[in-house]
Amino acid sequence: MTENSKPNHILVPVHEKISDEEKKALFEKFNITERELPRILQTDAALAGMDVKLGDVIKITRNSPTAGVSIYYRGVSNE
Repeated sequence: MTENSKPNHILVPVHEKISDEEKKALFEKFNITERELPRILQTDAALAGMDVKLGDVIKITRNSPTAGVSIYYRGVSNE
């Protein structure tokens, strides 16, 4: 599985690690810090095969019957 690939299961949305530039733009756009993001564990099965470290930000893209596509962001944590 490549870093930006989707696990082969219909219930698992696409998980992508965003770049440092995208992370900075996200924090500026929403006027937040890394600590204010919801967390995703570094050991989460959806991140298997991805080279993630503490402090990385994961972009989760889900299909939604009402919104079309929903995008969520999570900060990688070990707790």
